[in-house]
Amino acid sequence: MNTAQAKPLLSIRGLVKRYGGLLVTDHVDMDILPGEVHAIIGPNGAGKTTLISQIVGEVKSDSGSMTLLGHNIDALGVDARARAGIGRSYQITSVIPAFTVLENVVLAVQGCQGHGYRFWQPVLKNASLVDKARAVIALIGLGQEEHTPAAALGYGQQRQLEMAMALAMEPKVLLLDEPMAGMGHGESAMMVELLQRLKGQYGILLIEHDMDAVFSLADRISVLFYGKVIYCGDPAAVKDSPQVREAYLGDEETPA
Repeated sequence: MNTAQAKPLLSIRGLVKRYGGLLVTDHVDMDILPGEVHAIIGPNGAGKTTLISQIVGEVKSDSGSMTLLGHNIDALGVDARARAGIGRSYQITSVIPAFTVLENVVLAVQGCQGHGYRFWQPVLKNASLVDKARAVIALIGLGQEEHTPAAALGYGQQRQLEMAMALAMEPKVLLLDEPMAGMGHGESAMMVELLQRLKGQYGILLIEHDMDAVFSLADRISVLFYGKVIYCGDPAAVKDSPQVREAYLGDEETPA
């Protein structure tokens, strides 16, 4: 990927968030390029989740600006940003447990189209919604589980379902907040394989504590430390940076 020539999908400039005297996001500049996985790493409390919440509009920034596909999105609310092309998965699952895989994803497709969540209508009768939902479910690898209630899925499969719901919103940029949190080794490997398949199709902003996953997936890594981006580079450069090692990686053995 030629990062020097690619135009950003999402461009963030000077983003700030304060809570009282605490500067949680400190004038963050960041670009998410087409097809890249851009990871954010940093210690707990570095401001990673706050930054994601600012991007999706759940947390109002004190200053700074953001553009999506060249259009300013600062004045847009959460729903409008989602419809504009910003998708998000959370640290914990946000699926509807009593609904099947198909019903969950159909509702996400319905929301993307601006119809709202019409629970009183038989959404599975809408062939257009169902066809789109099934295509996403197949992409995510849950085709055999479409009639399974979400509550009956394993934890890793629930995270897959949440990913399907985010993709059903047809995002331009996909924000993933610790998609492997709480997973065992096998489930984490499955999620890494899924993200490898999605890589190149979306601009992905990834927050993840699993450094093996980060260094295997990321095209670029931004290191956040006390709300400030202290370094941004490709995985090899990040691993070799004395500044990053001192601030975050320390003496830990990083992936080869």
